[in-house]
Amino acid sequence: MAHEVWVRGPIGLDAASRVTRPGCRTVLAVVPTVQAGTRLVELISLLERDLRVQVMFTVPHSTDRWAGVEEYVRAQHGLILPWEQAVAHRFDLVLAASHRHLDQVRGPLMLIEHGVGRVRPRRFSRKAGGATVETTGLDRELITFRGRVLPAVLGLATEAEVDLLRERCPEAVPAAVVAGDLCLDGMWAGSGQRERYRRALGVGSRRLVVLSSTWFTDSAFGRVPKMYEAVVNALPRDCYAVAAVLHPNIWAVHGRRQITAWLGGCRGLRVLPPEQGWQATMIAADWVIGDHGSTTGYAAAMGRPVTLASLPDGHPRPGSVADIVRARTKPWDADQPLEAQEEAAITAAPRLAAEVLPAVSSRIDCSAGILRSAMYQMLELSEPSAPAYPPLPATPRPLPGWDA
Repeated sequence: MAHEVWVRGPIGLDAASRVTRPGCRTVLAVVPTVQAGTRLVELISLLERDLRVQVMFTVPHSTDRWAGVEEYVRAQHGLILPWEQAVAHRFDLVLAASHRHLDQVRGPLMLIEHGVGRVRPRRFSRKAGGATVETTGLDRELITFRGRVLPAVLGLATEAEVDLLRERCPEAVPAAVVAGDLCLDGMWAGSGQRERYRRALGVGSRRLVVLSSTWFTDSAFGRVPKMYEAVVNALPRDCYAVAAVLHPNIWAVHGRRQITAWLGGCRGLRVLPPEQGWQATMIAADWVIGDHGSTTGYAAAMGRPVTLASLPDGHPRPGSVADIVRARTKPWDADQPLEAQEEAAITAAPRLAAEVLPAVSSRIDCSAGILRSAMYQMLELSEPSAPAYPPLPATPRPLPGWDA
């Protein structure tokens, strides 16, 4: 493969001849997927205003990459380093929200999760085939390389995840920091913007139903794709509005044109783009029909009524957020009136939230401060005196093309 052209940026032996802000600590965000990228953008917001810090991005590749990732990163208007250039330099801090390619980057690494919790909803990896050994997000093969623990700081959401880490990779326990969930804290902080989010979605006084799907064949969109049109057509439009939130990997694998074509018959459906808006849409929701994906778990933690349209093959892994949601919700039934299913979800919502919330985070409203402190320690810089706050969810902007 031909060498990529390197960027004349703030790193390298001759960087001093071109920088305007000298002496900055260098931070590299490793973005292999849009999903990981959205988490890292939240994390970077905690330090990027510091005049002592220079943040850069890179999109890893070997022989392939997920479609749309580089376009997403470019839309953030950050400085993007070609992968070959990024792995040739050492950084003061490396940030990642995915296990991919971490053995190749150089510098102290902070690894956070790109979804809800480290206890995976599936017992086995999507790539496991006929495997019989259960997998989690804290398995030794994911966070070590040739006997070396990769992250200097491993951000965990709960003490239960520390226990899981002690079981799966005890040598990584010293790197663990229980930091809660920055995404959830941002959603709590954005709850006061609920009416503004609803106005952006054009909901008015109607009830908002959100159809949520993770990716892969056992997802809601994979198993019951006709649900979208069925729900839109069954609910009276003067009383209900319907929105769809699809996992970024659905868009990456199938393409935006194909997804919009598949949903083309759902007139009035508000389809959220993969890169932003789902958190605000969940805040705006009155009822969520989803699956075992993270968006459904966050909705449940926020107290939203939930109905399950799909579960992973077999049963969800015990202790996962998806398993708690499964135990406390009713499955979607295409043959039953939607209004009755909504009422059942509303009745179950308080108990569901009470059980899901501690499984998502044991540091509610503390994540920004904990993560920022850890990053500044890694950077060997004094932390700003102002409090750290999670970023508010972006205003939802549905894709054009559907008649609302």
